[in-house]
Amino acid sequence: MYKKSNRKKGLWPVLIVCAILLLFAAGCSSDTKSTDFLSGPETNNSGFERTTEGQPSGEVLSGQLKVHFLDVGQADSILVQLPNNQNMLIDAGDNDDGDTIVDYLTGAGVEKIDYLVGTHPHADHIGGMDTVIKNFTIGRVYMPRVTTTTKTFEDVLAAIEYKGLNINTAKAGLKIIDDGNLQALILAPLGTEYEEMNNYSAVIKVTWGEVSFLFTGDAEEQSEREMLASGVSLQANVLKVGHHGSHSSTSAAFLQSVEPQYAVICVGAGNDYGHPHRETMARLQGVNVFRTDLDGTVVFVTDGREINVTTGKNKPGAPGQTGEPGAAAEPIKSGAVAPNNERVYVDDGGRGLIKGNINSKGEKIYHMPDSPYYDSVKPERWFKTEKEALAAGFRPVKG
Repeated sequence: MYKKSNRKKGLWPVLIVCAILLLFAAGCSSDTKSTDFLSGPETNNSGFERTTEGQPSGEVLSGQLKVHFLDVGQADSILVQLPNNQNMLIDAGDNDDGDTIVDYLTGAGVEKIDYLVGTHPHADHIGGMDTVIKNFTIGRVYMPRVTTTTKTFEDVLAAIEYKGLNINTAKAGLKIIDDGNLQALILAPLGTEYEEMNNYSAVIKVTWGEVSFLFTGDAEEQSEREMLASGVSLQANVLKVGHHGSHSSTSAAFLQSVEPQYAVICVGAGNDYGHPHRETMARLQGVNVFRTDLDGTVVFVTDGREINVTTGKNKPGAPGQTGEPGAAAEPIKSGAVAPNNERVYVDDGGRGLIKGNINSKGEKIYHMPDSPYYDSVKPERWFKTEKEALAAGFRPVKG
């Protein structure tokens, strides 16, 4: 059974449901090479196969895994360039992001998207997907078994049908890739009916050698609890923080199980939702956090053992700019004066040192490194210049 939202009267919603039924039915045909291992050998009580991914193997690994968290504002789009020279795209931004994503992927040398994942049918995740489908050769498409009657969703279905593609159902237990040291597993959704569309989100764990990435879409606490109860390993070096940093995701128990070294929040500057919420940022203390609103496009490169990170804020390679995707800029020294006479406050890694905090009254206040309250406040955001903080709606601390 499909969960439907945004219902409309008349025949059109029925036709949409019928169309997606056909697409999903075709996607489950015997010619698909993706593996559902819920009924496979050596499984635990939740149906997940016991694996040893992420453990040192002693094998010599060949190739790099590159993961690009694109800066597409208050939306998600993640390019995963696999060491076997295949490409995976997880989500495709909002409706206005399609051309930006196409340009970025083209600049990264992508000609074919072997695995295209729409984590769930919200516009800020699949809005640009129809444009992507029209501009690239597509291998397999994965989406959760849920429908909606929005025009955005209809456009994606139309593009899929136009290209003669099928939809593979994204559900817990599906192996997208199972190739020795390279694994891509779908960990959620585990259920079939949810009140909240976000909990249908396809959660994917990609592992190369000893390094794992966990991509969570907009999965909220209910989905997180189900994953924890399933017994599957959630540990990952890099976590894509759920739902743009909302307090409804990234629960303490889930975060404790993942134990990430790095976390990435895909979020738009000055968004209307207050993302990322301060509760989430507080839970992420001790984790190296990157944010697309502050850092631009964030690119991780790993050989299966070591991890390197570059950011693209105001650097060549950020979406809509020229240059090599993920290219690093020259480091900025703290206290230096930028060409526009702005004084810059950054650490040795080039990350901002000005703390943005929301107080108990909901006021947005920023604290300079020499502020008497600097060490006692918890940052919701970091800024490199006072102008940047003011533009985000923060005011200087009084006194």
